[in-house]
Amino acid sequence: MDQRFDVTERFADGAQYIGGRLRPGTSGRTHTIVDPATGSELLGYALAGPADVDDAVAAAERALPAWAGATPGERSDALHRFAGVLAGRAEEFARAESAQSGKPIRLTTEFDVPGTVDNTSFFAGAARHLEGRSAGEYSADHTSYVRREPIGVVGSVAPWNYPLQMAAWKVLPAIAAGNTVVLKPAELTPLTSLMFARAAAEAGIPDGVVNVVSGAGRDAGERLVGHPSVAMVSFTGSTPVGKRVAELATQTVKRLHLELGGKAPFVVFDDADLEAAVHGAVAGSLINTGQDCTAATRAYVQRPLYEAFVSGVADLMATVRLGDPFDPATDLGPLVSHAQRDRVAGFVDRARAYATVVTGGAAPGGELARGAYYLPTLITGAAQDSEVVQAEIFGPVLAVLPFDTDDEGLALANDTPYGLAASAWSRDVYRTGRATRELRAGCVWINDHIPIISEMPHGGYRASGYGKDMSAYSFEEYTQLKHVMLDTTGTARKDWHRTVFGGRPPG
Repeated sequence: MDQRFDVTERFADGAQYIGGRLRPGTSGRTHTIVDPATGSELLGYALAGPADVDDAVAAAERALPAWAGATPGERSDALHRFAGVLAGRAEEFARAESAQSGKPIRLTTEFDVPGTVDNTSFFAGAARHLEGRSAGEYSADHTSYVRREPIGVVGSVAPWNYPLQMAAWKVLPAIAAGNTVVLKPAELTPLTSLMFARAAAEAGIPDGVVNVVSGAGRDAGERLVGHPSVAMVSFTGSTPVGKRVAELATQTVKRLHLELGGKAPFVVFDDADLEAAVHGAVAGSLINTGQDCTAATRAYVQRPLYEAFVSGVADLMATVRLGDPFDPATDLGPLVSHAQRDRVAGFVDRARAYATVVTGGAAPGGELARGAYYLPTLITGAAQDSEVVQAEIFGPVLAVLPFDTDDEGLALANDTPYGLAASAWSRDVYRTGRATRELRAGCVWINDHIPIISEMPHGGYRASGYGKDMSAYSFEEYTQLKHVMLDTTGTARKDWHRTVFGGRPPG
C-alpha cells in the first residue's frame, strides 16, 4: 500500500465501475499497478473481459432514455454539482494521479486537477447551448429546422499520459449532450477514472450514465470498439492503435473520433526572444516528462540563433530537478513505467550512431535508479529523415536542427505525418501570421508552447487524427443532426406530386 495515497482499501471491491457500483473484472487475468517512482506495487486488480464490457454497455443503454430525455438545464445542473464535487476533492485526485502515473504533485495540483474542474464547469454551461439552425422557410411550402440529438452509447478509450484529464475530455462533452458512456482507461492508470465516475454519481448523475471498464486493449478495448450497441467510439492514443480502432469501428459504421500521436515542431526565427524561446523549449519538451502528444519534440532554429539556443537549452535542462513526485520541489517525475523508460532509452541509444547527445541520454543513478526516471535529453546533428526526428518518442527528448530561410524552416516543420500542434517564435507579426497559416497542425501557438483552455478546440490534422476535444466544437462529435420539415399549406395534393401523377388526379 502506498502510504501517500491509500489505494487498496478504496478499490477493495474491484476496478470496474458498472451501473453505479465497483466490481471485479471477469477476464481471468490480473494487472498490478506499479508506482513508477519506486517500482513498488500499488494495487493488483482483476482485468475486465468482454463480458464486463457487455454489462457496462447494457447499463449505459438502460440509462440512456432518461438521460437523453433530461432537459439541457437538468444536465447542466448535474454537471455544476459534479464540478463542485471534483473541486472539493482536488487534493485527493492530485495525489491519486501522482501515485499511479509518477507526475510531480506540482503538475497534478496546478494543471491536471484544476483543468479537469474547469472543463467540467465549462460543459455545465455549454450543456444549455446545444443549438441547431434556426427555423425558416427554405421552400415556399415548408418550415425547416435542425435538431441536435445525442448519438447514444459512446465507447471511449483514454490513454495513460493524462488519465484524469483524458477521462474528462471523453466523458464531459458526451454526457453534456445527452449520451451515456463506457470509458476504458489504460490498465496502467485506471484509478482517477474510477474516482471520476464515482464523483459523477455523488453529484447526482444517474447510475449507468458513466461506466468504467479497466482492461487490456485486446480484451476490453476491442470488444468495446466493436460492440454492436456502441454508436460512437472516441479514442486517444498512438496512431498505429488508432488505425486498428478505425478498422474495428468501421465494421459497424460507428461515428469515430480520433486524437492520435504528434511530433510537434518548435520553429525559432532569427528575430525571436532567445531567452523566451529557450525557456519555452525546455518547458514544452519536458512537460509531463515529455509524455504529451503536443510536447515540443523538434526544434528548428534559424542559423544565427542556433548555437546560442542549443547552449541555452543544455544549460537550462541541467537545472531541472528529478525526484520524488510527492516532493513539491520536484520538477520532473519518472516516465509512466520502466518499459516506457526503456523504450525512450532505445531511441536515444540508436540516435548515437548518427547524432550527438548533448546532455542527458541516461537513467539517473542513486535512489532514483529504482524508478522509471530518464534525464532530460538534448540531441543535435540528426537528419530530418532520422528516427529521432520523425518518430513519436514520448519522453523527455528534444532534437534541435538548424535552418536558413523561412521557407525552409516551415517546410521542415511540416515534414512529418503528424499535425497535432506546433509553435513559432518571432517578434515579427508578418512572420508569425504566415506561420499560423502554413503550419499544418490543429493548434499553433505563437511565442509559447503547451497552454490549453476549455473554450478552445483540441485536435489534429493528418496522422494525428480528426475531431475535437474540449470547447463547444466537441458537441459536433457527440451529437447528430436531424432535419425536421413541416408542411405549412395543409393541402392534400402537393405541387410536387405531379412528378408521380402527371396531370391525372391520384387514386
